[in-house]
Amino acid sequence: MANTSSAKKATRKIARRAAINKNRRSRVRTYVRQVEEALASGDKAKAEAAFSAAQPELMRAATKGVLHKNTASRKVSRLAQRVKALSA
Repeated sequence: MANTSSAKKATRKIARRAAINKNRRSRVRTYVRQVEEALASGDKAKAEAAFSAAQPELMRAATKGVLHKNTASRKVSRLAQRVKALSA
């Protein structure tokens, strides 16, 4: 348990930040899942729409520090590759 007032404040800040990060990570997973489901169904238009919604969400998560920049870029790249393969 925190003893000093600054340590108590730090634990409050950490908890608040963790909740925000959890929410952002959840949003990213939701958008990625929507792309995955569209790909699985084979609906090209739906997959492209879901991908165009997921891409900025992934990059925003990277900007906010929830994901590493390279991780977000890798996920975007792999999803784009799969969407492109679906339309080919």
